Amino acid sequence: MQSGLYVTLSAQVALDRRLTTIAANIANQSTPGYRAEEVDFKTLVSRAGDKPVAFVSQGDTFISRRPGVPIKTDAPFDVAVQGDGWLALQTPAGTVYTRDGRMRMLESGALQSIDGYPVLDAGNTPILLDPDGGPPAIARDGMISQNGHQIGAIGLFSLDETAKLKRYDNSGIISDKPATPVLDFTRNGIAQGYVEGANVNPILEIAKMITISRAFESISSALTGSESSLKDAIKTLGSSS
Repeated sequence: MQSGLYVTLSAQVALDRRLTTIAANIANQSTPGYRAEEVDFKTLVSRAGDKPVAFVSQGDTFISRRPGVPIKTDAPFDVAVQGDGWLALQTPAGTVYTRDGRMRMLESGALQSIDGYPVLDAGNTPILLDPDGGPPAIARDGMISQNGHQIGAIGLFSLDETAKLKRYDNSGIISDKPATPVLDFTRNGIAQGYVEGANVNPILEIAKMITISRAFESISSALTGSESSLKDAIKTLGSSS
């Protein structure tokens, strides 16, 4: 059995998967709150005859939780999460968590994300502001005040470190484990007048893309060599029989 063919082919599939995630990261480098997608590769061990052969799986994608860089906007409805917390939104898919803190207030006073989803408080209830109360003042603990009166509070949530995260739209994520409200605002909090940028380093991602492209080319050359060897072996064995 020509195990080299299967090894190189599995490597090409894995590299193609990685290249796809890198391209998505680069495309969203300017998306507020975007979390980069990474791939975890595991070596699958198989046996061809008596010799062990390592195959490369396509890899499991996961969403990086590294924080992005806060960008100052001075907009009263922009907030950036500090620490490991997440904002919560009410969507058709259920509760979605995000680090994209761009918000807006409707004429009714409803506080929504920039994509039109209601922003939730710590009790998972949509926030309703005073439409005539003017721009809000948002404290570090998420408390919202208008004209010196406390109106409500933006919920800040913590996600289990072992939770598997699934992307929703560009900057939203859905957790397979329930989130818990953040109560300690020493390390976690909200900064008004800022938005958090994507946690994507475009220079590093482009460097990865170049490295993977070169690796793909090298593997293609190896695959061509394996095919040539197989053809030569067939010709030799065929002529000798």
